[in-house]
Amino acid sequence: MKREMSMRFMILSLLVICSGCSIKDVKPWEKATLAKESMKEGGGNVLLTRFKHHIYFSKEGSKGGGGVSGGGCGCN
Repeated sequence: MKREMSMRFMILSLLVICSGCSIKDVKPWEKATLAKESMKEGGGNVLLTRFKHHIYFSKEGSKGGGGVSGGGCGCN
């Protein structure tokens, strides 16, 4: 009986703790912070961003639009 009560207490405690992790609305004045370059994928790492753009445009076979020149072969 005592083990069952402690198990119920643990489950209830876990539910209370997890219920505190909810999604909250973003206020209009907080949107500027979320739009910063450091909040995007890559975290403001210029080399990583350039590399990803290079790979994307090499695979697409397109020129321009991201500062990467060359065709689809990736030999630029």
